[in-house]
This record gives sequence, structure tokens and C-alpha cells, in this order.
Amino acid sequence: MQHCAINESEFASFRRFIFDMAGITMSDSKKALVSGRLAKRLQHYGLQTYDAYFRLLQSGQHANEVQLAVDLLTTNETYFFRESRHFDLLREAAESARPNLRAGAPFRVWSAACSSGEEPYSIAMVLADVLGNAPWEVVASDISTRVLQRARVGHYPMERASHLPQDYLRRFCLKGIREQAGTLLVDKALRQRVQFRQVNLNTDLPGDLGTYNVVFLRNVMIYFNGDTKRQVVARVTSRIKPGGSFFIGHSESLHEINDTLTTVMPSVYRK
Repeated sequence: MQHCAINESEFASFRRFIFDMAGITMSDSKKALVSGRLAKRLQHYGLQTYDAYFRLLQSGQHANEVQLAVDLLTTNETYFFRESRHFDLLREAAESARPNLRAGAPFRVWSAACSSGEEPYSIAMVLADVLGNAPWEVVASDISTRVLQRARVGHYPMERASHLPQDYLRRFCLKGIREQAGTLLVDKALRQRVQFRQVNLNTDLPGDLGTYNVVFLRNVMIYFNGDTKRQVVARVTSRIKPGGSFFIGHSESLHEINDTLTTVMPSVYRK
């Protein structure tokens, strides 16, 4: 069945939908992305227009479909050890915390918009390397259940690993052979050290999330408007321990967004 192209008012409906659900502000340039990612769902339901699909989402009878639409509209590509300077700083923070770590007070890191999992696994590799048997924890969250499912599996195309240190690739990953050639699987022992959970940063955070030595919130704020940014940053940074670090994307800034953190260098802050 041929469905028609998305029109302006339909695109406006989905912009409002994703802003209400996830606080994400979509630019006009995302029109092709919206129509491309939702086309299969129209096909699935035998719908001819994006408006008909939007009405289905609004009907209140398809909670799973609403979640799926959010998943499709919020996922972005990532790779291992993206913006590698942050991982050098993570290593330094873990090394200096090491003497004081004990079972009741592990070194904790939160990957607050973990997408398909490359970031939290990169974090876990650094902590496994630096802290070994000393107590540490990695919590990874995302609004999208679909990417969290992918992240838990830990299976990736090899090109995502071009920044992954060779020694980590050997120690923490299994290289695919035969039909799995060109892929890698994060080692099961390391996968089990990362706790994945669904969290919407645009609403109150779960009480049991706890506090952290380091929080990564990278390349997410570019999707938020000023007010949403302020609210999200306030929520997330309230979970950083005094003296803890906060990493954002290199193209992002907290200028006029937050005054409770000290700038260490561009994209790196301390509480």
C-alpha cells in the first residue's frame, strides 16, 4: 500500500508529540527523518496518512505503540569512546577515588542518555581496568525501550569500535567469526556490570536512582529548548555527589542554564 508523504500539519503534530513525551524540540530539517522512521508503522496498521497514525497514538488504546513511536523518533547513532578526553578524565577520577572505595560506597557512574549502549560499556571498560575488584557501578538509562534492548545484548558492528583501544577490544570484547564476522560482542562479565533502565529525563527521576561520582549527559541537550534544558540539567545534576564530575557533549554548553557547577574545561563541569 502506498502512503502519502507527510504534510506540514502532520509534521507539526509529531513535533508536538515528541516535545510532550520527551522534551525534544525538532527542527524543520527532521521532516524526512519523521516520515522515514514512521512509514513502516503506517504500513503495519494499513494506514494511508500520518494523521491517521497520529490519531491512533492519541486514542489511548495503544500504549505500546506510543512507546514505539517515541523510540523511533529519539534514537541517535553513537560509538565506543566518543569524545575520548572524557574517558581520560573518568580514569583520573576513578584513580583518585580508589583509596576510599568500600562496599557501602562504590564509585558510581551514570550514563544518562545511553542510546544503544556504547557509552556505558566504554565507561565500564575504564572502571574495570582502573578499579578492578574495588567496588564500582555503572547505571545506564534512556527513554527508548528499543535501544535499551539492543544495549543489553551488547552486539555491535565493528565500525563502532574504531576508537576503542586495541587492548580493551582484546580484553572486553569477543570478535565475531563466520556469519558474525565484522561484529563484536561485549564480554558477558562486563555486560553484567552495567545496569540498564528506562528513565525519562523530562519527568521526575526515580527515587532509587541514587547519587553518582560522575554523570555523562552528552549530545542530548541539543534536542531541548532552553526551559527543558534547565529542568533536565537541574534534575540530573541533583544526583551528582559534591566534588563529582558532569560531562556534556562538545557542541553543548551550560551557559545561562546552570550556576551550581564549576567549569573545568569546555564540556566538563564539577559540582
